[in-house]
This record gives sequence, C-alpha cells and structure tokens, in this order.
Amino acid sequence: MSLREATIDRERRDLVTHQVMDESRLIRFVAAPDGTVAPDLARKLPGRGLWVAADRASLEAAVKKNLFSRAAKAPLKPAADLPDLVETLLVRRCLDQLGLARREGVLISGFEKSLANVRSGKAAWIIEAADGSADGRGKLLSLAKHMTPPPKVCGAFTADDLSLALGLENAIHAVLLEGGRADRWTFEVERLAGFRPLLPPEWGERPAEDPDKDLSGRGSAP
Repeated sequence: MSLREATIDRERRDLVTHQVMDESRLIRFVAAPDGTVAPDLARKLPGRGLWVAADRASLEAAVKKNLFSRAAKAPLKPAADLPDLVETLLVRRCLDQLGLARREGVLISGFEKSLANVRSGKAAWIIEAADGSADGRGKLLSLAKHMTPPPKVCGAFTADDLSLALGLENAIHAVLLEGGRADRWTFEVERLAGFRPLLPPEWGERPAEDPDKDLSGRGSAP
C-alpha cells in the first residue's frame, strides 16, 4: 500500500485555517528536543503531530504567527527558513522516488522511448527537464493531450537534478509508467506543488506542435 493510499480517509486539522483535511494534503511537524520545529515528511517521528497544509503560504503564516506554539501548548521556535527547508526535503523525496523508479524499470528515459510509452497509454507522468529542449518537449506534450486520460506533466526539476537522480548524463525526457511507484511519486510531487510550480510559466508561451511531425527528436537532448 502506498503512503498516499494509507492516508485516505485519515483526517487532521490544519493549524492555520483549522480546516479538517485528508493527511495527503498536509505536512506533519513535531516539536524537537531543542524547542525547534522539525518537519516529518515520512510521518515516523515520535511526538504529537502538528499539521499544516502542504503549501508555502500556509507554512509561512504558521511560522510568522508561531502557531506551532499555540497548537503544542509549549514554547517553540520555528526557523524562519522552515518553508525553504520543507521544499528542499520534498525535492529530495521526489528525486529519490524517480531514482527508485528507474532501478525498478518503471521509469523510461530518452525522447524516442518516452514518445513510444506515451503512445502506448501506459504513461502516468511525463517528466521534462525545466531547462531542456522546447522542441522535444513540445512534441511529447502535444501527443499527451491526445491520450485518454492524458498523463500528468512535471517540469519542476533541472536536467542536472534529473541526471543526478537517475544516474544518467543529460537527462531531459522521461516517462513514469502507471503503477504503485507512480502513485507514491504522485503523493510526493503533489505536496511539492504547494511550494514550487510543477510547470514553468514560460512553457505556456510555446504553441502546441504536431506530435507526428519530425518525431526523431533531433535538436533535443536524450
């Protein structure tokens, strides 16, 4: 069972809005022994959980107003850069999931292989380097729009990020196949979406291309 599945129907109260939400939409924190606030993204640390909606604005409000102390009924000192720390940890978790997916054979890299797997209808996610070739990306995303249902798209990481996570040189295009690993990735990346956009804003400026035109991917990195 994935972490995402395990949190279904389990609800907690966001300490900022006091709204009751599924755990999948929240991040758990605990009081550290030194009086600071520690993020518990894996939800394994001992102690009473302090839950905040998984987005930067909510966490910034919790830090600014020190709502952690109120919720814990104890003096706590959350670090001013706690939102940045959480984003960094979420990025690491997402990239680790991609590395595991490649070792399991459910993450396919390279333009032509990615294109073939999108066409097969087995792709859960298309993962594109934020700084990769617009030409190859445009063809893949255009094809994805014709699939039912279309795979989701992530462009939150650079080529260097992806290359390091996957153990490849110049990783630009990748496809994550449907299955349990894709479910776990979805859980992590949807939390990350509250801290950084999954799609760079400039991607929307390029018109969609014909997916059947020049599918060799020439001019785009593998």
